[in-house]
Amino acid sequence: MDYRWGFLIGFLGAVGLLGSGHGGQQSPETAAQRCFCQVSGYLDDCTCDVETIDKFNNYRLFPRLQKLLESDYFRYYKVNLKRPCPFWNEISQCGRRDCAVKLCQSDEVPDGIKSASYKYSEEANNLIEECEQAKRLGAVDESLSEETQKAVLQWTKHDDSSDNFCEADDIQSPDAEYVDLLLNPERYTGYKGPDAWKIWNVIYEENCFKPQTIKRPLNPLASGHGKSEENTFYSWLEGLCVEKRAFYRLISGLHASINVHLSARYLLQDTWLEKIWGHNITEFQQRFDGILTEGEGPRRLKNLYFLYLIELRALSKVVPFFERQDFQLFTGNKVQDAENKMLLLEILHEIKSFPLHFDENSFFAGDKKEANKLKEDFRLHFRNISRIMDCVGCLKCRLWGKLQTQGLGTALKILFSEKLIANMPESGPSYEFHLTRQEIVSLFNAFGRISTSVKELENFRNLLQNIH
Repeated sequence: MDYRWGFLIGFLGAVGLLGSGHGGQQSPETAAQRCFCQVSGYLDDCTCDVETIDKFNNYRLFPRLQKLLESDYFRYYKVNLKRPCPFWNEISQCGRRDCAVKLCQSDEVPDGIKSASYKYSEEANNLIEECEQAKRLGAVDESLSEETQKAVLQWTKHDDSSDNFCEADDIQSPDAEYVDLLLNPERYTGYKGPDAWKIWNVIYEENCFKPQTIKRPLNPLASGHGKSEENTFYSWLEGLCVEKRAFYRLISGLHASINVHLSARYLLQDTWLEKIWGHNITEFQQRFDGILTEGEGPRRLKNLYFLYLIELRALSKVVPFFERQDFQLFTGNKVQDAENKMLLLEILHEIKSFPLHFDENSFFAGDKKEANKLKEDFRLHFRNISRIMDCVGCLKCRLWGKLQTQGLGTALKILFSEKLIANMPESGPSYEFHLTRQEIVSLFNAFGRISTSVKELENFRNLLQNIH
């Protein structure tokens, strides 16, 4: 049903677009070619090609990853959607039904997740809860055992770590609540226009190392743009160091991925009887067609593949953390937890076998002092972007924005923690390198979103194949 409606509405919209104001003559290219002809071959700054990613993701990884994300451990995410915007006072809240988030009732969340919402094993629960109580008191109580005192100090050190790329929610806050991600899917909500543009404009203009004199192509808040400005922008981008160029491409890739989701799960029909969601071909073309976007759309899609490679590489490097015997995807259901860990490790070993991983060794590889400063700038800029998510007026968009920026931030943290991961103990708590449950859930769900985008590109390519 979704597929049929998506094709019909998208087809009619595409005919209308191309018949009014785009040339009068039928283009010899198909719509698929205009969106995807440049999205092939090798990616910039990488030794990997698009076709290898498509085959690996769509046929080897995607089905198993979706199964994992449907499990209790990964479907429940604790988030504070009431945090105030730190950058401006007035936020235009979206009043549409599809912007709302359905929160979990207390009895809907497995007890194991609630009692140990970011630790791993049943045996560790008592120790961790004692630690957290001591932290909330604001001091290390001398009456606690020596082991607990040590744990308190180590967890505090981790929480304040300079390696964190995101400003995470305080999950102990009374405003933090559990959300079932399966009941709140990322899809088109109708949140658009100046309010949405403002969010992305602040991200690109103030956090992507771009001087104000350089104009970003197709910026809806800028007055006019032309080919010369586009050429100036990409000349500037190519002149950047690899780290800053990668930063821009990650943000652009994330933006593109979100737009793919919104086009793939679009509200096609809304009646009192039912809602029909599906692929909106016209929406996809408006965002990615090479002619309609003046060449910008295909570049965005290539950046999506770049983002995929970065997150894939992070997952391949963090395998030892999850391989430790005492690590559990703890929900309280021992049989399910054991099965899910087995599936998790199967997925991670599949990822590790990918033949053309991104080589992050070129990052921060110059003069040590300059490299450290650049890394800190990189981290602070991304941390700032995670804070901007609290300014999104659509609650469902805010939920998925916060989750995906935390997931990407966790991936970056992993990439730059290679030595710490290598030095982890085989058993017992890992104090130097540590992932909270929030980081784990966001890491895999964020990658799940990128993986879904790559899969959806195949669907859109097929839908657009016979449209001119």
